[in-house]
Amino acid sequence: MKIKDVKPGMSNITLTVRVVSVSEPRRVETKYGEALVARATVADETGEIILNLWRSQVEQVKPGYVIRIENAFAKEYRGKVELNVGKQGKIVVIEKHG
Repeated sequence: MKIKDVKPGMSNITLTVRVVSVSEPRRVETKYGEALVARATVADETGEIILNLWRSQVEQVKPGYVIRIENAFAKEYRGKVELNVGKQGKIVVIEKHG
């Protein structure tokens, strides 16, 4: 699958992408308690998309890395499609560059 094919409401998404940038992490309150969250911009040859990073995922991903996102789901937020990797999904670092 490629970024251009991702639509809101899709699940079980697997993509291989390059990390373009990662925002500064911030702390948010969730129903499960406090969590660290950051937003990564990831890209392939078809486009860019926001990947929301939660808790330990924030430390896993750095600009320049090539990662495989497995079993992610897509939601629309403020008019844009974003990817989330829930408890069933994972992020695998394929290459560390940057």
